[in-house]
Amino acid sequence: MTAVVNAATRAVPYAARVGMAGAGQLARMTFQAAADLDVRVQVLAGTDDDAAVRAGASYRLGPPDDLAALRTIARSADVLTLDHEHVPIRVLEQLVADGYVVRPGPRAVRLAADKLHARRDLQGAGFPVPRFAEVHDVAGVTALAERTGWPVVVKARGGGYDGRGVHVVHDAAAAASVLADGGSWLAEEHVDLDREVAVLLARRPGGETAVYPLVETTQVDGICRELTLPAGLEPQLALAARELGVAIAEHAGVCGVAAIELFVTTSGRLVVGELAVRPHNSGHATIEACRTSQFHNHLRGILDWPLGDPGLRVPAAAMVNVLGAGDGRTASRLPRALAVPGAAVHLYGKAERPGRKLGHVTATGPDPHAALQIARSAAAELEGA
Repeated sequence: MTAVVNAATRAVPYAARVGMAGAGQLARMTFQAAADLDVRVQVLAGTDDDAAVRAGASYRLGPPDDLAALRTIARSADVLTLDHEHVPIRVLEQLVADGYVVRPGPRAVRLAADKLHARRDLQGAGFPVPRFAEVHDVAGVTALAERTGWPVVVKARGGGYDGRGVHVVHDAAAAASVLADGGSWLAEEHVDLDREVAVLLARRPGGETAVYPLVETTQVDGICRELTLPAGLEPQLALAARELGVAIAEHAGVCGVAAIELFVTTSGRLVVGELAVRPHNSGHATIEACRTSQFHNHLRGILDWPLGDPGLRVPAAAMVNVLGAGDGRTASRLPRALAVPGAAVHLYGKAERPGRKLGHVTATGPDPHAALQIARSAAAELEGA
């Protein structure tokens, strides 16, 4: 249920207008939720074929660092928000200095966009993070490995997603290959992993917080392949994960939806993985499974409106991401997926590439395993498996 902490009365008037930097599938599903609340949305799109534009969202064209375009969108909006963390922090800070309302704010976005900054900031605040170091060369990676042992995870400081910019290296030669192209990197210990979970929540500026049931995720090649909820953690550990996620969101000053990804080690310890301060892949199943979807609550959070109940309205749910097979036939296989009883299919209208997220399938059921079998079946039909 929703935990209320001193909700403020600084709400944007209803019949609101929202600007959004980015026009991918997160913007598309936020736009679809906005129609339910009579909220007008304008997005900053890279092309007129972006997912949100294809769904009918009003848009302006421009790259994520286009300050002039973002000013134009912000000028006609009550709030400017994001569907990714690629807008430079200096641009967000300038928009705030210009007097525009940006939610989440630059401080929270930097924690999501800059992995090295996030590790330093969260460690300084006492949150459990992997041992890490900024690295500029192989010697830096080797020095960390001498403390933690091989393998070591080498990450791009910013810009990576869906496994991009993240490399598990087992020796100095592999590290050298990763670092050869330059860039800014950090290295961190390879956590002895039992499973991965995500704390998904929504937060208003005044502090009201709605926390969703804990989600368990399965990653393949750095991409979230499937998830189940509620996660199969024992109650005490699940409560500790929830409390850790809420504490990090409060520390970051999150506004709107955030996802705090956590590692559960084989010894039962919780370690902070990644932080996202926007609607997130781990929350897609909330559309069918929860009383209020993450997309509705993101809008309600950034507009400082009362948050919706995040609780499950079914016993359990699962989601499987649909990845491009590379044959250009995903959409043509839709009828077969729709024929799977209990499957809810979401396609994003994105150009197909091998391994690219083209959509997702959600299913509900009496338990997470049963729901997962339905979602897997429909996703396999779409992928031609």
